[in-house]
Amino acid sequence: MYTWLEKHMFPCFYKQFFGIDCPACGFQRSFLAALKGDFTESFLLYPPLLPVLVLFLLIPLWLISKRIVSKKFLVTYAWSVLAVVMLSYVIKMIALAFHTHSIT
Repeated sequence: MYTWLEKHMFPCFYKQFFGIDCPACGFQRSFLAALKGDFTESFLLYPPLLPVLVLFLLIPLWLISKRIVSKKFLVTYAWSVLAVVMLSYVIKMIALAFHTHSIT
C-alpha cells in the first residue's frame, strides 16, 4: 500500500501556481513516513500531522453522534489545529527566507 500511495501523491496546485509551499505542503510525505514507522522524519516533514489526523477522525465521529464529540469541543479543536498549522507554516517560511534548515 505504501508504494502505491507514494506513486499517487497529489501535486500541490498552490506551489505550482505561486512557486512556494502551501500550509499543507509536506502532509502527504509526512503521512507516508509515519506509515513506514519513521516518526522522526514524519514530524520533520510536517509537524502538525498528528493533530490534523485527529481532527479528521473527530469530524466523522461528530457527524455520527453528537454525544461522542461535542460541537463546542470540535470547533475549539479545529481552531487550535489551524493555529498549529499556520504557526508551523510561518516558521517554515521564515526558515526558507533566511536559507536556514527548516524543521518542516
